[in-house]
Amino acid sequence: MSSTRSVRLALLGCGTVGSEVVRLLHEQAADLTARIGAPLELAGIAVRRLGRERGDLPVDPSLFTTDALSLIKRDDVDVVIEVVGGIEPARSWLIESLRAGKSVVTANKALLAEDGGTLHAAAAEGGADLYYEASVAGAIPLLRPLRESLHGDRVTQVTGIVNGTTNFILSSMAATGAGFDEALEEATELGYAEADPTADVEGFDAAAKAAILASLAFHTRVTAADVFREGMTGVTAGDMASAKEMGCTIKLLCIAQRGSGVEGDTVSVRVHPAMIPLSHPLAGVGDAFNAVFVEAEAAGPLMFYGRGAGGRPTASAVLGDIVAAARNKLTGTRAPSESNYASLAVRPIGESMTRYHISLDVAERPGVLATVAGVFAQHEVSIATVRQSGREDDAKLVIVTHSAPDAALAATVEALSRLDIVRSIASVLRVEGGAG
Repeated sequence: MSSTRSVRLALLGCGTVGSEVVRLLHEQAADLTARIGAPLELAGIAVRRLGRERGDLPVDPSLFTTDALSLIKRDDVDVVIEVVGGIEPARSWLIESLRAGKSVVTANKALLAEDGGTLHAAAAEGGADLYYEASVAGAIPLLRPLRESLHGDRVTQVTGIVNGTTNFILSSMAATGAGFDEALEEATELGYAEADPTADVEGFDAAAKAAILASLAFHTRVTAADVFREGMTGVTAGDMASAKEMGCTIKLLCIAQRGSGVEGDTVSVRVHPAMIPLSHPLAGVGDAFNAVFVEAEAAGPLMFYGRGAGGRPTASAVLGDIVAAARNKLTGTRAPSESNYASLAVRPIGESMTRYHISLDVAERPGVLATVAGVFAQHEVSIATVRQSGREDDAKLVIVTHSAPDAALAATVEALSRLDIVRSIASVLRVEGGAG
């Protein structure tokens, strides 16, 4: 491609993120041209409805079309940018683009987590680039360091807060003592939570991002179906108070770990609420911010922090990928291809080592503590601390375990629920990030 011509872009989607991409392309046109060596030019913008009001968007209205497929098939399109989301028709559009040799920039975490392998295969077939920095943690430069900067190292664990909505809710609960419903209502009023917050609060959004992070960190294809997922709707104000008493707070974490098994190295990937010590680097991440803590053998601990959502932060990540893809088009080079040589097995949640915080409502009678302790012993789970409070109908036991396989811990909880002295299991939370 001659540097005298522009690099032409097809934008699929012009919602919150897409409109900010258009604005940034306009605002930073001169700088982008200098960085790339050629101007960027919008060839077209595919939208669902042509008549929608788009405010003061600095773009020629004639560029809008409802025919995305025809747009990406045009010979003058060099880079396709997808910010529509969802699986179909986005998957078909991107495969068509990549096979035709057009580079793709996407923010579509759900598609990458479900079928990223197919997209990478299409990119290899067409000799095209596939960039997706904006799919995880918004503006935070995270995926490129995992994909490129740390390729000379061995990543052992990635732990992150990758959903701003849930982090805002849990931070609000910790700060004010509010219950989940109150904090969710506040998040909705402030625009942090969608009208239907299911994808966020039930962990689907974080699970998709965890799959992408694990795939890059461990050179292994990991899909959303491989990720153990548990939402945070069951976290109560009482759990927050108990965490505070322990010197902890509660966060919805994605945890990807590399470990050794009987048949060699494996990976585990999980998303769930967990208590973490206030001394942990992720404990102080508040509001709707995201942060990811990476541990590597040579580099040691690394922290990535910033705004993980929002139109402009996400558009910033998209623009970074556009610059990289455009430069490669001009020089005839390609981005690093998918690295999945390790092909490590994904181990089930039951084999993951963790700790449990268990709150029991119990009958007040002699021998209760001994009976409960006996159940833990039967399942080879060691107790770290026990706290007993209340009397008669308000008697409670709060137990924190040492590290054990999740399967053994879950079996212990199930056995406790069958004891006649246990009126109810008030809550069960994993404990991460501390000595145990």
